[in-house]
Formats: sequence, C-alpha cells, structure tokens
Amino acid sequence: MAEVHGLRATTAGSVPAVAPKLQAEGVGKVFTGRGRDPVTAVGSIDLAAGPGEFVSILGPSGCGKSTFLYIAGGFVEASHGTVRYDGAPVEGPGPERGIVFQEFALFPWKTVLGNVTYGLARQGMGRAERNERARHQLEMVNLGGVEKLYPKELSGGMKQRVAIARTLATDPDVLLMDEPFGALDAQTRAVLQIELMSIWERTRKTVLFVTHSVEEAIYLSDRIYVFSHRPSRIKAVIDVELGRPRDRERMLADPAYPVLHRRIWELLREDGSDDDAP
Repeated sequence: MAEVHGLRATTAGSVPAVAPKLQAEGVGKVFTGRGRDPVTAVGSIDLAAGPGEFVSILGPSGCGKSTFLYIAGGFVEASHGTVRYDGAPVEGPGPERGIVFQEFALFPWKTVLGNVTYGLARQGMGRAERNERARHQLEMVNLGGVEKLYPKELSGGMKQRVAIARTLATDPDVLLMDEPFGALDAQTRAVLQIELMSIWERTRKTVLFVTHSVEEAIYLSDRIYVFSHRPSRIKAVIDVELGRPRDRERMLADPAYPVLHRRIWELLREDGSDDDAP
C-alpha cells in the first residue's frame, strides 16, 4: 500500500469499518439468448459501501459497470452471487434504493412538480405533503420557481437536477447513479458535481456512482472501485483520503493528485480503455 499526501491507494479489497449499507459478494451476470453464445458481462464482484459513504465505480466502456449498478438496484437479476442491503438479500427494486439514470427519463407531459411528485403519489402520499416535499427537493438542487415548467423548456443540466430531485424526494437510504453527468457539457457537469457534493454533505446518503471520469471520481468519492474489462472483476480499490468539505482547486493543486490520477488512468489503460482521462 502506497501513501502520499493524504491520498492512499490499495489493491486490497477495502471495506467500510462498520457494517455495510450495501454489499455485493461474488456478483456476476451472464446474458443468454436463443441462437447466440452466452455473454458474461460481470465476472465476480465484491464491493461494499458503508452508511454515508460515497463510492464510485470506474472501468473501461462495456465492462459491466451499469449492469452491476442495475443488479444492486434490483432491476437486473444476478446470475450468481448476492447483493445485500442492511444484511438482507436484494430481491428486486425497493424504495430504500433510488436510482438516477444517465438519460433524464422525465415524463414530457408532466410539469417539473409533477415529475418530482410522481414517486410520492405512487407511494400514496397526500397531495399537499408531496408538493411540499417536492418543492423542498427542488430548492435543494437550486431549481426553486420552475415547478410549472415542462421538460422541453429545461436545459440538460436542469433536467438532470429534476431527475435527482425526483429520486431524493422518495428519501432512499442508498442513491445509485449511472453516469448522471455524462451527457452534459463540461461547465454544467462541474456545477452539478459541486451541487451533488453539497447535497451529499447535507444528507449523508450512501452513494454508488458510476462514471467514466477519473477526476470526477476522485473529487466526489471516499473510495473508488476500478473494474477490469469484460467480464469485469475488481482490479483495484482506491481510498481517496482528502478532507471534507472538498475543494476542487485545492485538490488539483495538491501534488498527490496527479500521482493518484496517473495511477488510476494507468489501471484503465491496461485494459485498453478509450474513456476520457479527466
């Protein structure tokens, strides 16, 4: 294990000091279909995220990062292994695990308020209470005052804010995020990273975050799991020991940052990753 200026990298399977909120043990996925050979998308993954931790997953394109996230969310069934939430096996989607997709997945015929309250209405919450909660979440993502607008009237960054507010409104313990900022321009992406970190610092939800960006992973995370090419396995577990609240400019100026960035990028390049280094 190497340690430099508060940044630590280890290839061992680092796990939380307390009981994990979300834990994967030997999780894998093989896709089968008529007339084609089986495709192993996820090999065997052991991963743990403790209460209030921000954990990121990095890996080459097509390595099974999103598939693993959907298994953790209960949307895809694992071929082998187990995902546990608070020690109990995950057997399908549940309100304790909220997911934010890369695509905004908003209902175009509903207003911003209607989109954010959708899940609350399905849970049976009364109109007044769900509207109040939705407005609170919209304020949290800096979208106060746009409740009556429709998705077509919003920018990409605003749409993703609405998607995050919709997920947060149901108050999940675990937030699963599948490259939520991948389709945004660099400036909007940076702003939303800051806002996400602010939300996380206030709520301290457990976050499992899939990204292609090394810088984004370092900036946001307590720990980074680096996946290999398909079928994925854990190549390394990187503990990011930077203080919180975290400042991007100080992080980039820290002499340890380029060392850590280069180490992670080299791990990705070993598998022929064509992802962007930042």
